[in-house]
Amino acid sequence: MKKVIYFITLLFSSGYLLAQTEEELVKKCIENYIDGTSYNRPDNIEKAFYSEANLFLSHKDKDLWIVPSGEYAKWFKKGNQGQFNGRMGRIISLDLHNDIALAKAEILIPDKKMEFIDLFLLKKIQGEWKIISKSASSINTNKSGQHILFIVSNAHYYGKSNLATGNSFSEIINAYHTFKTGGYTVDFVSPEGGSVPLAYINTSDALQKQYLFDPDFMYALKNTKKPAEIDSKIYKAVHYIGGGAAMYEVPENKEIQAITLRVYEENKGIISSVCHGTAGIVNLKTNDGNYLVAGKRISGYPDSFEKQDDEYFKYFPFLIQKTIEGRGGVFKFSARNVSHVETDGRIVTGQNFQSSSGVASKIIELINNAKKE
Repeated sequence: MKKVIYFITLLFSSGYLLAQTEEELVKKCIENYIDGTSYNRPDNIEKAFYSEANLFLSHKDKDLWIVPSGEYAKWFKKGNQGQFNGRMGRIISLDLHNDIALAKAEILIPDKKMEFIDLFLLKKIQGEWKIISKSASSINTNKSGQHILFIVSNAHYYGKSNLATGNSFSEIINAYHTFKTGGYTVDFVSPEGGSVPLAYINTSDALQKQYLFDPDFMYALKNTKKPAEIDSKIYKAVHYIGGGAAMYEVPENKEIQAITLRVYEENKGIISSVCHGTAGIVNLKTNDGNYLVAGKRISGYPDSFEKQDDEYFKYFPFLIQKTIEGRGGVFKFSARNVSHVETDGRIVTGQNFQSSSGVASKIIELINNAKKE
């Protein structure tokens, strides 16, 4: 019986790994296109496209401009080979079915205040994924190409209990929308990567409803990055999301700690958190060996607001306020359901989901002020 269970488990695991591999191969194909068009590498563009593929583009003098992929690749021979040309690309969604795939990419040219959305149809041909068709449309944009990293947890339960928890959807949305409106790109990272549990979803809230039914946004939460996939050099700030899940996996994750401290110390970026997300910063130590929170004004969800008689509280690995104060921090908070934001240097923290937008706005203000210096 054990051998049968092992075989079934192995069979499903193999299928999952195969699917993951196929998805990675599709992404690699599109990334060849993005790299080729961003760094004037026509060979990479040709590698991405099927030899007889066409691009269906817009033109001021015609309704539809059909460009063969080989001709399109030649456009990028004019620039300096391998030199960044101002185009910034990223995959924002992918839908894979057997040997065909649909994908969407965002291409930004911040200097020209332009945003292109590229739609790709791909097919696996003779064992290789190729773009067989591409269409694109452009709009004016305020997107700067600057990135903020949201840190979320994969924990579905309070510790080893069967009590469900998740990442606070309201905290994600309130901060995400503020950054997006301000022209920033938000990426998500979690300890394990992939999908993360969500909590506190209120579809009567217009903004939450808007994003809940936004397929590109939900794709990002279904496909959060693993720490190894993160290039810390591109981030202006990291932002720890709260919810009960934030108490688990994230605070002790060494890879995420390293990313956060590189953003803070090497990029001179910002560390931020909201509510239980503040649990993620209690273990951070700077290069001098001191705790990040030592001597700093910090906010988060206060210990006295926890329902200490409830079952979930038995599984808390530590108390946020107590730990911060024990490590030399000054914990600040206000009454329940009131926004409270603390800023101490390049550390910005908030008490609750009502503070999420305020924290994000303060981060944007600090980034803008740093540009002026």
